[in-house]
Amino acid sequence: MIRVLVADDEDLVRIALASLLRLEIDLEVVALAADGESAVTAAVATRPDVAVVDAVMPGRDGYQVAADLARALPACAVVVLTGPGRPPHPRRALAVGAKGLVPKGSPAGALADVIRTVHGGGRYVDPAIAVHALLPPACPLTPQELEVLRQAEYDTPVTEVAHRMGLSVGTVRNYLSTVVGKLGATGRQDAFATAHDNGWL
Repeated sequence: MIRVLVADDEDLVRIALASLLRLEIDLEVVALAADGESAVTAAVATRPDVAVVDAVMPGRDGYQVAADLARALPACAVVVLTGPGRPPHPRRALAVGAKGLVPKGSPAGALADVIRTVHGGGRYVDPAIAVHALLPPACPLTPQELEVLRQAEYDTPVTEVAHRMGLSVGTVRNYLSTVVGKLGATGRQDAFATAHDNGWL
């Protein structure tokens, strides 16, 4: 029996996924979580074989959960579910330790097969996601926005960025806010990772 954790911040999706996976005779859903932090806590407590996590959740996203579980529970394979709201990041997902990357709208049977694949030691990236990854997306950021993001990196103080670029602190904050919005990121770190993963920096 393959023990599975399901993490998604949408109640309906989380419950529906768990219900569908429970119909598979070789899968047992042992835990549900509504955000990234509780996903990691529940995984450490229940020690599932596979964690199915949404890419976008409050707190830690699916990629951060994959990275955390790779350290805390290396025997647990992570499958990241990608939604339609933002482009998936297959390189980032695999780099942080995820074993699978699957669109959220996939049939339950297909997800169950992916769970079996990663539990058996394999990896799986949905073909449509893989093709998308081969096509470099157009950068939505202006050259100035890219430069501010490059200077800001992950956690360089805004005051230092402003000094380096000869801009006011308020202007730098406005640029960073615009960048985060354009990329649909959760914050500056996520925006930098997205731009880096897409080869814009």
